Amino acid sequence: MSSIAYELARCHVCGGADTDEVADAEEVRAEVEALWEFHTRRVAGATPPEKLLDRAAFSEPPPVRVVRCRACGLVYRNPQERASALAGIYEADAGVGDDVLAALLETQRRSYRAQARRLTRIAGGVGTGLEVGSYVGAFLDAARRMGWRFEGVDVNEGASRFARSKGFAVTIGTIDDVPATRRFDAVAVWNCLDQLPDPRHVIMRARAMLSPKGVVAVRVPNGEAYARWREAAEHGAAAPLARAVLAHNNLLTFPYRFGFTLRSLRRLLRDAGLEVVHVEGDTLVPIADEHTKRWARVEERALKGALRLFRTLHLTPVTASPWLEVYARSGARGQA
Repeated sequence: MSSIAYELARCHVCGGADTDEVADAEEVRAEVEALWEFHTRRVAGATPPEKLLDRAAFSEPPPVRVVRCRACGLVYRNPQERASALAGIYEADAGVGDDVLAALLETQRRSYRAQARRLTRIAGGVGTGLEVGSYVGAFLDAARRMGWRFEGVDVNEGASRFARSKGFAVTIGTIDDVPATRRFDAVAVWNCLDQLPDPRHVIMRARAMLSPKGVVAVRVPNGEAYARWREAAEHGAAAPLARAVLAHNNLLTFPYRFGFTLRSLRRLLRDAGLEVVHVEGDTLVPIADEHTKRWARVEERALKGALRLFRTLHLTPVTASPWLEVYARSGARGQA
């Protein structure tokens, strides 16, 4: 085991301790091996190891064990890395150069345009915004093109400086480093709420920074989908497909602190005085790049396209979508 300190955890959403085991230590190790085998088949042989960042290698180490709360459905690591260890992990990302960050920016741009359009529609227009976990600035770029005045905040100094070099306003730190007196028409937490030591605090803080008709937008990995797809990946004719769904959506090995379900996310938002007005089942932003073999790029596009189409046609429930995107307003009426 690594030198990172662990502690036993209760459910972050409801405080419960009654859980079902989703994956034990041996099963997690098997997922790690499967993930590396999956991606090494799909990239060119000369691909530098750092190019597999956020694909086969992640900032946090693999979990020791994954469980699911019986009360609200939250999927989470237990034992869990101590919160004090997380800051160093995400602030550093040592060895990640501007070429890697530039490649991530390019591959994420198209998908974030969809988020920017959706946010504009649900918010009823453009305005001011704050993105928590802005990283390389892909969403900031998409929002600016739509007419939003978005800024970002991120603990990763290297990524934040890269985003600043592209002309984006980014605060290096957490949401607590943004003055509490600021008000925004939208606060977006894309792809990072699941990694934070205290998601409840971030949602409460986001709620306090909203303008009267503002929107909080959250995008998280779907813990229920992880549990369902990994069960399908263990046996049967659908196992290769299920494994591909998990791997292409960064769910294999559960590289997250929390896997929110729609039920647990509704409860978390409701506790902050927010009501869900729209839910979108989706896939991960593209992870293929110039080092990915052509057939693998086609495979990823086809698989994610099919998942989105099935969801659009209501052929699959939102609970089967690898990622959940949820929009909420203060005291809103009329749920999705």
